[in-house]
Amino acid sequence: MPTQPLPGPPDVAHATGRFAHREDGLYLLFDRIFTAAPEYIWEGLTKPEALHGWIGTYTGSPRTGAVRFRMESKTDSQWEFVSILDCEPPNRLALDIGEDEDAWRVLAHLSEGSGKTVLTFGLRLHSAAEAATFGPVWDYYLDRFAASRTHHTLPPFSRYYPALKRHYQELIVPTRTHPLTDSV
Repeated sequence: MPTQPLPGPPDVAHATGRFAHREDGLYLLFDRIFTAAPEYIWEGLTKPEALHGWIGTYTGSPRTGAVRFRMESKTDSQWEFVSILDCEPPNRLALDIGEDEDAWRVLAHLSEGSGKTVLTFGLRLHSAAEAATFGPVWDYYLDRFAASRTHHTLPPFSRYYPALKRHYQELIVPTRTHPLTDSV
């Protein structure tokens, strides 16, 4: 755990997402770099008290492979079922949030090197057009995550939406070069 605040999110929001093809579909991927151990970053993604600081909370036992999650930053959010698909602490996490065709696949991958931890977060999209909405939203939440892990003030949503929407509307989907490429 850091002993002093680390550099936090910028005062001006930046669009950081990129498209990538994975075996199971088109993803919007985001990277964040931390000067903290992977275990500290992992805790922020998986512990209820740490999640509470930037996005929401969950109930249930992750050991069963299923929990219920609720976003706390939205006043009308409902509890969602979450299926834990892959969990390799402190490096990989893959979840389905919601049920059936409405489920959202999210993943987190942490890698370490040169005293830094890189978090790559991914959201599988149902269509590329969804990036115009979800790109700004996930830049916002990931900057909230960075602020919570570095003890900075959480940024306001107004910096992100609609300011970043156009970037994601114009983001080009790369041509799939190999049918089974796994980018993360």
